[in-house]
Amino acid sequence: MIESFTLTTGFGAWNALFWVIAFAIALIIGWIIWSRGEKTYDTGKESTAPFLSGNAEPDKEEVHIRAGNLYWGYTDALSGYYRFIRPFHTGNLSDYFLAYLLVTAIVLVLVVILK
Repeated sequence: MIESFTLTTGFGAWNALFWVIAFAIALIIGWIIWSRGEKTYDTGKESTAPFLSGNAEPDKEEVHIRAGNLYWGYTDALSGYYRFIRPFHTGNLSDYFLAYLLVTAIVLVLVVILK
């Protein structure tokens, strides 16, 4: 019966039944580890809050990192590309799909020509 589930290729064999059994064993081991965990853990706000060395939790505005600051190096290095591409950004999914189809058609034509 196990032979009927085995796929033999030029590089070896692959048996889906063994993968299902291994996945089931991994789930059982994971469930055993989870079930032996601490049962009295309080999931209230105070127990899950980050420890900030005894300091009060800061406001979100004080610790929030804006994406413009976080990706400054990328946006600065690619500013020429962003200036070029910004007029084409309409937010309409149909426009993006049309551009995707156009690029795909160009690539396919180039592949046929250069073949």
